[in-house]
Amino acid sequence: QVQLVESGGGLVAAGGSLRLSCAASGRPFGNSAMAWFRQAPGKEREFVAAIRPRADGTYYADSVKGRFTISRDNANNMLYLQMNSLKPEDTAVYYCAAALYRSVATTKEQYNYWGQGTQVTVSS
Repeated sequence: QVQLVESGGGLVAAGGSLRLSCAASGRPFGNSAMAWFRQAPGKEREFVAAIRPRADGTYYADSVKGRFTISRDNANNMLYLQMNSLKPEDTAVYYCAAALYRSVATTKEQYNYWGQGTQVTVSS
């Protein structure tokens, strides 16, 4: 069993920044690809960013490339998402996800465990 707990969401003006955190427990964190997804009201959950187990590769959705940075701290079982130059269209619930024993995964079907989500609201 894997537990994922997100934090760091909130309300920010357009152009601002937020840093999301995800604390993982219960299974070897360092053997799992990790990712952030988001879901806006009335829309499907979509991929935002992913990182390989040893942080030797990162992947981004085109909509966030150059603005968001995913990182991880395997020693402390933490995943992060630094979000800069935020836009109103980034407003969504952001979810942390783990794909156990996968080296890379960018679709939600590949992820086994999910956090409860944290709300990010960007005002115009």
